[in-house]
Formats: sequence, C-alpha cells, structure tokens
Amino acid sequence: MQRIIKFILRNKIALFYLFLLFIALVLTVQNNAYHRSRYFNSASWLSGTLYGASFSVNSYFDLRAENEQLLEENRRLRRLLFNRQAPDSVEMDTSAVDYEVLSAQIIKNSFASANNYITLNRGSRDGIVQDMGVITSRGILGIVERTSSGYASVQSVLNTKSNINAKIAGTGYFGSLTWNRADHQLVQLEDIPRLVTLHVGDTIVTGAMSSIFPENIPIGTIEAFDLNESQSFYQIDVRLFNDMTNLKQAYVIRNRHRPEILQLESEIGNE
Repeated sequence: MQRIIKFILRNKIALFYLFLLFIALVLTVQNNAYHRSRYFNSASWLSGTLYGASFSVNSYFDLRAENEQLLEENRRLRRLLFNRQAPDSVEMDTSAVDYEVLSAQIIKNSFASANNYITLNRGSRDGIVQDMGVITSRGILGIVERTSSGYASVQSVLNTKSNINAKIAGTGYFGSLTWNRADHQLVQLEDIPRLVTLHVGDTIVTGAMSSIFPENIPIGTIEAFDLNESQSFYQIDVRLFNDMTNLKQAYVIRNRHRPEILQLESEIGNE
C-alpha cells in the first residue's frame, strides 16, 4: 500500500494530466457528433480485431479435436462402404460385418530406400495384427508386417518385397502390383495379358483375389505401358494417388474372415 501511495505522489503531475486528458476526451466525444462517430468506429474496429484474433487462436487449438472427429467420421463411413451398409445404419450388426476399420496416425515414413516402411501409432492392444491392409483417404499404403503393443510397422507399397493383387477398374483383369525402385510415385502392375485394351489414365484398384484389402480400393492411374520380353503380358507403370512423401493419417483394415479363408486354403494345399 505504501508503494502505491509513493508511486502516486511521485507521479502526481503526470497522473493528473492523464486524468484531465481523459475528461477532455469524454466531453469531446459526448458533445461532438463527428468525434463520437469516429470513437465508436474505432472501438468497433478494435473489438472486432480482438475478437477475430481470439477466434483464430481458439480455432487453431481446436484443430486437433476437429481433425480427430473428421478421422472418426471417415473411419465409420469407410466401414459402411466396405461392408455395403446403408449410411443411416449407425449401429451395425457385427455378424454382418466383413471388414473392420481402425484409424491411426503415421509417425514415421520412409520412401527413399529399397524396402520402405511406415510406422503407425496403433498396435496389438488396439487390435492390429500382421497382414492387415493399410490405406489413406486417397488409396492404399501397404500391409502390416509387425506389431508391438502400441505401434505397427507397415510394409509400404514402395518396397521391393511388396506384392499386392490389383486390377484395371471396371474389368476382371488382375495382376501383381510391385515396385522397381525407379520412382517413389510409380509402382508396376504385372501379368496383365496383351489382349487387354489399355489407355494412359486408366484407373488401377485393388482386386478381388486378396483377403487383405476389400475390392476396388483406389491405387493410381496408368502412366505408361509396354509389353514384356515374352510379348505376352504388359509391364505397366502406375502413378499412385497417394503422395508417398507426405502422409499423416491412415486406416487399418481387418478382414474378419481372413483366418477362416487361410485355414481353408491351407487344408486344400495339404491334400
């Protein structure tokens, strides 16, 4: 309290001047229409600017929550799409579900090596296991190779060991999707017979011969094609829909019937 009194006494002239200035400004604004108009316009501009800045700051901090809401909504819609459910079927009959969809964030991504991998922030405790398909909103990314409790390592489509069933959209012609390391935006589709009519720009999607991915998930478009050495099959360059250098969000797909399918195939193979 004494410090406040000393401060007032030490600066009494300046404080008295500011008090008189304030009184003068108030009287000027009250008694002059022009000054009153300018005051209210300035006050509106200042308050608008402050509110705008406050809204921008709040919106920035709300982005993460909004992004998570959008990710969850996309996950739900993809689950409906893969299982051909009506959009109003919010609560789905679990027994009718073929594919489960889990959302995840990509925390590490390589694309410049011969064998590239992607790390997700979800693992076995979230229900992720080996050989689950991984996609984004634009197309496929790869297949889960290993998991720990909280993380999963995904074999990228940009991996020389990658081999994914793919087909030309709208047809029944399918082949193997591989990568030759030449370009991180191009993969190769092999084993498409020469009798098939191809065009640059044709869409390539996942095929029906895989128990990992649902059919017709986008992959990319035909960039170029030529016949292989035997002149019997095409060697096709496919430009990926995904920008493999800029990945943030992913969806992991679980085929509920895959164990049963593998068991049946193994029994047939052992006969």
